[in-house]
Amino acid sequence: MRKKISAIIIAGNEEKNIRDCLQSVKWCDEIILVDSESTDKTVEIGKEFTDKIFIKKWEGFADQKKYSLEKAANEWVLSLDADERVSDELREEVENLLNSDPQYAGYKIPRESYFLNKKIKHCGWYPDYQLRLFQKSKTQVTERKVHEGFIVDGKVGTLKNNLIHFTHQNIAETISKINLYSTLEAEEKFDKKKVKPLQILTHPIAAFLNHFFSRKGYKEGVHGLMISLIHAMTNMLTYMKLWEMQNNNKGK
Repeated sequence: MRKKISAIIIAGNEEKNIRDCLQSVKWCDEIILVDSESTDKTVEIGKEFTDKIFIKKWEGFADQKKYSLEKAANEWVLSLDADERVSDELREEVENLLNSDPQYAGYKIPRESYFLNKKIKHCGWYPDYQLRLFQKSKTQVTERKVHEGFIVDGKVGTLKNNLIHFTHQNIAETISKINLYSTLEAEEKFDKKKVKPLQILTHPIAAFLNHFFSRKGYKEGVHGLMISLIHAMTNMLTYMKLWEMQNNNKGK
């Protein structure tokens, strides 16, 4: 008999994404949807797929994922963000794995990301392995404000098929994302890194060169150029906000 699996998803005002996300995991034995007080139709759409919807005030990515993991009833768990989809090939691979005797406590999954509807293979975006399938009893959420993840107590394997990620669907949303992420990164680095003024210039330049040349973003054409600029902008905003925070804190 196949081992049972829970899908856990955190969301907030994701009505344009949540249906396709939930549709891709409807084969799971349980779907846990944790919503951060959405004001759109996220919850309404979620009810079409699961009755296990929990409303939790937003307290950060890590806290939301911890809560969703706690709510999972099954030992095997698959974690997704609202802008991600399980491909048919990945679903088949996971089900075959659960029909056997898994050799690992967790599995990393290659993630295929899209930028403005274009699949991106360079810029360091692929395979972008993500630890998303794991045993609940052996897993914890990392304590980070941004780029949170999971830590498994045990050996970790790698799956072959892709998790699909529609991360940047338009430029306006991208600007909002990098504003949020740069703030969280600055807060996370506040006590760890002292910023020198010149770094506000040099670090973004290095980030651009790394993504556009070293990681071959140029092979993606204009899309690769924009992605590399976005990484540079995120880096620049992070260092500017970190400098601001540290200097505002001097007199306190």
